[in-house]
Amino acid sequence: MAPALDVERFDLQYEFNNTDHRTDLNGVDRLIVRRGQPFTITLHLRSGTFRPGVDTFSLVVETGPCVSQASGTMATFPVGESVDRSQWSATASSCAGTEVNLSICSPPDAPIGLYSLILQDRDTSVPAGKFVLLFNPWCSEDTVYMADEKKLEEYVLAQDGLIFRGNYKFPVPTPWNFGQFEPGILDACLRILDMNPKFFRNPEQDCSGRRNPVYVTRVVSAMINCNDDKGVLYGRWDNSYSDGVNPSSWNGSVEILRNWDSMSCQPVRYGQCWVFAAVACTVLRALGIPTRVVTNYMSAHDTNSNLVIERYFDENGSPLKKTRDMIWNFHCWVESWIKRPDLSPDFSEWQASDPTPQEKSEGVYCCGPVPVKAIKEGELTFKYDAPFVFAEVNADVVSFIKRKDGTEDKIRGTVTVGQSISTKSVGSDDREDITHLYKYPEGSEEERRTFRKANHQNKLLQPPPEPGLHLKIKTSKDMKKGCDFDVFAVISNNTPMAKLCRLMFCARAAFYNSTTGKECGMKDLLNVQLSPSEEKTVPLRLNYTKYGEVLTPDSLIKVVALLMDYHTKDAILAMRDIVLEDPKIKIKILGEPKQNRKLAAEIILQNPLAEPLENCTFCLEGANLTGGRTIRETIGSVGPGKEAKVKVYFTPTHWGMRKLMVDFNSNKLHDVKGYRNVIIGK
Repeated sequence: MAPALDVERFDLQYEFNNTDHRTDLNGVDRLIVRRGQPFTITLHLRSGTFRPGVDTFSLVVETGPCVSQASGTMATFPVGESVDRSQWSATASSCAGTEVNLSICSPPDAPIGLYSLILQDRDTSVPAGKFVLLFNPWCSEDTVYMADEKKLEEYVLAQDGLIFRGNYKFPVPTPWNFGQFEPGILDACLRILDMNPKFFRNPEQDCSGRRNPVYVTRVVSAMINCNDDKGVLYGRWDNSYSDGVNPSSWNGSVEILRNWDSMSCQPVRYGQCWVFAAVACTVLRALGIPTRVVTNYMSAHDTNSNLVIERYFDENGSPLKKTRDMIWNFHCWVESWIKRPDLSPDFSEWQASDPTPQEKSEGVYCCGPVPVKAIKEGELTFKYDAPFVFAEVNADVVSFIKRKDGTEDKIRGTVTVGQSISTKSVGSDDREDITHLYKYPEGSEEERRTFRKANHQNKLLQPPPEPGLHLKIKTSKDMKKGCDFDVFAVISNNTPMAKLCRLMFCARAAFYNSTTGKECGMKDLLNVQLSPSEEKTVPLRLNYTKYGEVLTPDSLIKVVALLMDYHTKDAILAMRDIVLEDPKIKIKILGEPKQNRKLAAEIILQNPLAEPLENCTFCLEGANLTGGRTIRETIGSVGPGKEAKVKVYFTPTHWGMRKLMVDFNSNKLHDVKGYRNVIIGK
């Protein structure tokens, strides 16, 4: 018996195990394994040999500060004849002289986290070392199991990606460095779990709950914002970021998580929805849960849970703040691939959760995870927060005009929420439209069935134009930042009578969450005459000299047209969000990209403005390209039409497809994004 415990040293075989468990991108300086899959350690004995069946001892694993077998945070198990993948188990896989190889396996529902491994024999305990246990989407018994290898490459192993911003007519892909395998990131993610209030209230129960990815996802949703706890990000939407970082300036999650971890868990300033979602995606991928960032265009924020968004305007078409309900130009959240044994099998797979602090859920600013399928089927009683997510993609919109005499009337004009719900495609930089996962498509059998219930015809036909006045907004083809261009109000009189109307046509700088800034274009036409069946087009010129001074970091202009019929007093509203296109950043790779070989990139941006750019700075980063840091190059002033150009050197540390991401800043052009895919050779 004694020789079995007379251990000189333990070899946890970091490199072999981490490679086998697909965690080697975290490094090979410690043991990081996935649950439900065996790993191997070697015991080096001082003397003697191990005799299977004669020499026996047990292993003990523990996680968390308050361990117990009942909670699953501790297990004691013998070294038996074989490994049982349904529970903690071990076997001596080989013995050669003074070396004993042990194969150890965790159950596929073990709590994730940092574990201690101990060899035990009677009253003797010998610490063997520590290891990190993660969820295992490659294990068919794990509730995060995903069968498609290409999807696993995208949703677990990919360290960079694209997040879609802009609007549904002009989706803008923004590159993002998730960096879940960069040094220090996994430790920061585990610390997030340990800083959540549930852990402080009952650490044993919280650590036990970490066996369930639904529980972990909900904790992460709450901890990415700092509204109730020592969360990662401070949200701000008022364009005052002098004491922090403008949300549009972030290129990835790495700097954010490292800052939070190094600043004693003080919130990092500042985040907005895509930043919250991206950091949550980093954390969940790091922990082993397949996750993707999703963008919902025309996203409703229903504050009173009535599934209706109410908007109010004055007679000049300016919005009135009579309600907290909003329609965001876009809103980002995450989806995680999780089986839901607490629900019927139809509601497994993608679960939506939202770390942006909007409304409280069970007293905490978090949202989800709720099955995407439940949103599509209108199952609003399902956990968690189904009504809120349903409203984001399906709420009705009702608009009112408040007249000078205090009366309020409903405005004609339709707005559809939940459009072009988007995510990055698997294995490419294309946009994948996943609206059909949240809503039945127009013209589907389900929609026809709804029409039949309402005694409509089975075939869906475009209805003829309703009688009355109609109003819509059209835009020019090219709307580039720095250029002058026109937008158009198109008015149609679909009646047999002449009409006399007032047209208010206004453009304002806007933020993506629907808040408007200063006016940058206005027309007030008091006497618009329309003959029967006549259509008129009214242009509004938007000049850079005016909009350039008031443009927000989101590069959005909200155009509002309000048409009032003098005779009937009817009001019609039309709205359109314009995304101004940034100049392109050209990225040229110089030399042959190879692992651990110095590489150069030439970065060029042409100044599109008729005025010089001052304080020009390029910031570059990329997972496994720039050593987990941001490279900054400042070049001063760039004249009108001239090129801002830098050459940057970096050394790739891993082979494969990588994204080099670039952010350009100056006094006039802010946070212009660009990226280049780089294939690094072995």
